[in-house]
Amino acid sequence: MNTTSSPLPFTTGPERPSSDQPEPTVDASFRVPAGDQALILGGGGSTGNAWLIGVVAGLYDAGLDVTGADLTVGTSAGSTAAAQFAGATPAELYDAVLAAAPQKPGGVTGSDSHRAAPARSADAANGARAVIDQMERTGKILESSADMADMRLRMGAAAIATAVALDHPSARWRATVAARLPYQEWPERLMLLTAVDAETGEPAVFDRRSGVELVDAVAASCASGFAYHVGSRHYIDGGFRSNADNADLAAGYNKVLVLSPFGGRTRTPSEWGMHLSTQVDELRRTGSWVETIFPEAEAEHMFGANAMDPTLRPAAAQAGFQQGRTLAAPLSEYWRS
Repeated sequence: MNTTSSPLPFTTGPERPSSDQPEPTVDASFRVPAGDQALILGGGGSTGNAWLIGVVAGLYDAGLDVTGADLTVGTSAGSTAAAQFAGATPAELYDAVLAAAPQKPGGVTGSDSHRAAPARSADAANGARAVIDQMERTGKILESSADMADMRLRMGAAAIATAVALDHPSARWRATVAARLPYQEWPERLMLLTAVDAETGEPAVFDRRSGVELVDAVAASCASGFAYHVGSRHYIDGGFRSNADNADLAAGYNKVLVLSPFGGRTRTPSEWGMHLSTQVDELRRTGSWVETIFPEAEAEHMFGANAMDPTLRPAAAQAGFQQGRTLAAPLSEYWRS
């Protein structure tokens, strides 16, 4: 399972194999200065990516553009969204999600997709099964882990074994990720994409100065089912760094806006101190003004086991869009103050 979006209809430029990459600088967090606005884009699968695009597009449509934040942090599906916002407007990305909607019964597509239940395709059923299987596998690792560092090491070892069993799928995964990005160069503004070194268990944070191409950083951040190869190293999903949001990387920023498709939930024990709520409390304690946006209750069925169902992407994007439009006015004063 790889928790990112379905391909969007963008053309891509030439690719360079990841094996040609220089050895990356794996901790860019030391380069993060204090600043004003930080946007946190959390993980949440294919539907989570669509919801993130929808929320930001809804804010944008109502007159609030948050994509120009001084810092953007992307994790897993949020890393895809962060890279997509660096190459296209929120409106373009939102329209692309709707335009890529699979055909529904009776010919209902795109913006009408909320009016009819989509057919349960074999791909959707297989995606749900893959999510459940992955949850079961990682759940067993969590239960046997002593702490976060131990868990990351165990997750990394399992992901490397899976990559070997799948005949090293990094090149195929890279091509899939590349097709989702409207532009494949790092932006000038500060963007951090999270991952974990599969061999050492050490957290990894990539930026434009890390020596990793943007496509590879996104692919590493989204590698939840197998270890992704960059240079001589292997990486796994950034959600294993601390949680699906990694809001702690915004320490020192005056205003922090967290978009969390998983609603701030994490599967790690509370005593490990990795919950989003713990990070938000610490940010607020040190002076940050933090606002969080979670999917509304009626949209929660589109996440979790259904996170890899491509037929739910339009509905997830539309749910996010409506939230964004509703929240734009109250957030504008906060974001622009």
